[in-house]
Amino acid sequence: MPQDCRTGRCLEVDNMRILVLGFSKMKYMPYASFYIDRIDCNINEVEVLYWNRDRKEENLNRYDSRIRFHEFSDYMQDSAPYARKLFHFYRYRSQALKLLKNGGFDFVIVLHTLPGILVSDYLLKNFAGRYIFDYRDSSFEHISFFGKRVMQLSLASKLTFVSSDAFRRFLPASGVPVITSHNILEDSLNHRDDRIHAFKASPKIRIAFWGFIRHADHNKKIIDRLGKDSRFELHYYGRKQAVAKQLETYAKTNGADNVFFHGEYNPEDRYRFACCTDIIHNSYWDNNTRFAMGNKYYDGVIFRIPQLTMPGTYMGERCTAKGTGIALDPASTDYADSIWQWFGNIDRAQFENCCDTDLDAILKEYNSGKELLNNFFNRIINK
Repeated sequence: MPQDCRTGRCLEVDNMRILVLGFSKMKYMPYASFYIDRIDCNINEVEVLYWNRDRKEENLNRYDSRIRFHEFSDYMQDSAPYARKLFHFYRYRSQALKLLKNGGFDFVIVLHTLPGILVSDYLLKNFAGRYIFDYRDSSFEHISFFGKRVMQLSLASKLTFVSSDAFRRFLPASGVPVITSHNILEDSLNHRDDRIHAFKASPKIRIAFWGFIRHADHNKKIIDRLGKDSRFELHYYGRKQAVAKQLETYAKTNGADNVFFHGEYNPEDRYRFACCTDIIHNSYWDNNTRFAMGNKYYDGVIFRIPQLTMPGTYMGERCTAKGTGIALDPASTDYADSIWQWFGNIDRAQFENCCDTDLDAILKEYNSGKELLNNFFNRIINK
């Protein structure tokens, strides 16, 4: 088994056995491809643990047939309270530890903060310098133990990737390379001009959210401001779990017939509803998402769609600084009027230039991370 690669004594081996620890279904972890697609299965053996939370069959045909998948099948709603999730987390930990202890792996890729925390004791003791820590979605860093474990996981990793530069505040200032990965879906770049050719105009401003529908109170405020306003339509694309059902009932009860819930979608469906979207709803508000960079931010700059974000969030700061959107608080009574005025005054040529400039910077960082991984998994590093 290779020694700690950070010491420069990494052994040359014919191949590596690599375990990827995922924390959701593969279709909900598009960022997994950032790593898996970099691994040459001709010289490496790859196994993936993923969590099938809805117990519906998943199509894995897009992946190399030589990759071995381990399904952890355990029903749990994403919106369930954390107290209810603890038992499911314990069961996931048991399955992950079983693989780590018995799989003979040389290297591990941890695809989220929580699975890293759940098996951190074993990783720190047995895989120091032999894992990648993919850090996304801050949660309980304010709790001393959790925050310290995040620091320890980063310091003991071979590499740490962050999905948002704002997450760097929770990591050591030095001691291990920290690289921004970005949640960009590469296939989206092939469809960048779809909206130009297939855009469907509307007399109303169509604001669309796509992804995991959460934050009921925040979205109720948005529905309060935009619902029943004939200038707007508000669309939600995403699984109808508890929060989505609650919001749909709330909109109907309040007579907001310009609010629509379309249900679950496949990633490629975004190309279709991007063509009938005027503004992307990218507004979140809680401690866990304040620092995040969501997939929709990248969809916005790729498809050149203005974004509506929340003040005090990293995405709000970036949109404002880069000229790719606006940050407005739905608690404000002039929320709808502000959106109407801002959207009507957008200089389209200038806006599209801002999107292109930001996308160029994003892709430069993204491709740098890809090159680093390609070199590592082809055993160029530490020779």
